[in-house]
Amino acid sequence: MFDRLPPLQTLRAFEATGRLLSMTLAAEELHVTHGAVSRHIKTLEGHLGVALFQRLTRRIILTEAGAEFLLIVTRALGELTREAERLRAHDNVARLKINASVSFANKWLAPRLHWLKALHPELDVHLDVTDTYVDLNDREVDVAIRYGSGRYPRVLAERILEETVTPVCSPAYREKKGGLSSVASLAGCTLLHEDGMLANWEQWFALTGVSSVRSDRGSAYSHGSLAIEAAIRGEGVALGRSVIVADDIAAGRLVAPFPQFRLKAERGHDLVYRIGSRHDPKVCALRDWLADEIRLFLSRAG
Repeated sequence: MFDRLPPLQTLRAFEATGRLLSMTLAAEELHVTHGAVSRHIKTLEGHLGVALFQRLTRRIILTEAGAEFLLIVTRALGELTREAERLRAHDNVARLKINASVSFANKWLAPRLHWLKALHPELDVHLDVTDTYVDLNDREVDVAIRYGSGRYPRVLAERILEETVTPVCSPAYREKKGGLSSVASLAGCTLLHEDGMLANWEQWFALTGVSSVRSDRGSAYSHGSLAIEAAIRGEGVALGRSVIVADDIAAGRLVAPFPQFRLKAERGHDLVYRIGSRHDPKVCALRDWLADEIRLFLSRAG
């Protein structure tokens, strides 16, 4: 019975091409050449005896038979993936490896992970900290918490935290600068920057309507957490991301002199995991704990 099934690699090539309607994009996703995808599609069409795509001048479209077959193949591959993930999770349930960005891990996640461990002592939690893109499909990492747009290739993502930005400094620095009673008083301050942040000082000053302060001066740091540490040391005023600075404000290490001016950040924090692992016990444990922890965090920060 199963000897009449098409080769698995042809089905994977067809699913990716049918979903993306591009052999080039399918080849990039599958890490093979365009020619390999084309050959797999031709092999599958020969195996089935029907055309699955109509080749136009600059694009391809699914034939009626191709569209119907795509639904079946997508469902079958999805079920196989989910079952494989379930079995893999059963054998490796004790290890949960989380990838997170440097600033989020240092300032928010790491100080709270002991609560996850207390709630789930059966989990051996590993925290991998890097701002470099990590491919979850190589299975070195179970989940990632990324600061981004919410759109990531070949994985599933859930937005867990939005952010705003507003100036922060140490209480001593604010006193040293006369209380910082107006936005214009920032002209006499050292501004601290996070490199690459689109919701930056220029955008924040535009939000306040103050144009008399130069926004391009001061020190810059590769990570937001480094700019925040500089602000805590009294080196200047940083444009702090709300999630990253919340604990420092609550502890009195930082103050926000202009809380009425909060600029929405261009990105947010997303929980990212492999397709098919939504019901993985480890992913469920982390997701549920994050939901509760974030709910508590927002109630205190609000």
